[in-house]
Amino acid sequence: MTFPFDLFRFTGAYPDFAGQIGVCTDISNNGILADAGYSFIEETVGNFLVPSEDEAVFRTKLHTLKESKLPVEVCNVFIPGRMKSVGPAPAHKEILDFATNTFQRARIAGVKIIVFGSSGSRSVPQGWTKKEAREQFITLGKKIASIAEVHDVVITLEPLNSKECNFMNSVAEGGEIVNEINHKNFRLMADIYHMLMENESPEAIFKCGDLLHHVHIAEKTGRSAPGVHNEDFTPYLKALKDIGYKGRISIECNWKNLAEEAGRALQTIKRQSLNS
Repeated sequence: MTFPFDLFRFTGAYPDFAGQIGVCTDISNNGILADAGYSFIEETVGNFLVPSEDEAVFRTKLHTLKESKLPVEVCNVFIPGRMKSVGPAPAHKEILDFATNTFQRARIAGVKIIVFGSSGSRSVPQGWTKKEAREQFITLGKKIASIAEVHDVVITLEPLNSKECNFMNSVAEGGEIVNEINHKNFRLMADIYHMLMENESPEAIFKCGDLLHHVHIAEKTGRSAPGVHNEDFTPYLKALKDIGYKGRISIECNWKNLAEEAGRALQTIKRQSLNS
């Protein structure tokens, strides 16, 4: 049995995060998602904030945002792969300049969170140790966090599965690094798809709950939208509810047909949240 979302908005039967569900997609899909009941869009830094482009290009994005039915509250795909965060020739100066422009534009556009996945930038090159890479990344993270604070933006570190990146593959490992960076504008995210790929249990959410600031979700099979294969996210959603998570959840998946799948995906998350 399904229930109208508004009913549970007022009774509190859904956990807080069930009212803040968005989709990682181009802003051009705002109408489809608004009609399906989503609350925000998660765009990419390069496509929406265009930090490498001049001001005129960014202004066209702001015009598109003004016409959108949904806000863009989060951006991902932060650092281009050519800008190396770790390794023998890290591009920290270039990254910090890029980050400054990104955060300035994020504040103007109302973007609250920048997701730091960026596997190409942070992958450890052959011949370089993970210990060295870790030290470099923490140093960079502290500097990025200070810039983010100036612009009222929060960076969320995204652990990625080992098929996509060879560095920071679990929420637990990401939590250790966020703790070492130790800054309120550099927090942790949990991507349930990556957790499933790494067989990481919901226990990591409990252990790192005080650090979590954002969540991604998709089915493990084909990185499909929730509801396609009826995979059960309940243990992970229960963990989020039990730690009192009040942040956003973004669906980051491979859509076969957004218009057809969007509504089912949203209702799947809400239904499983209710049952968790």
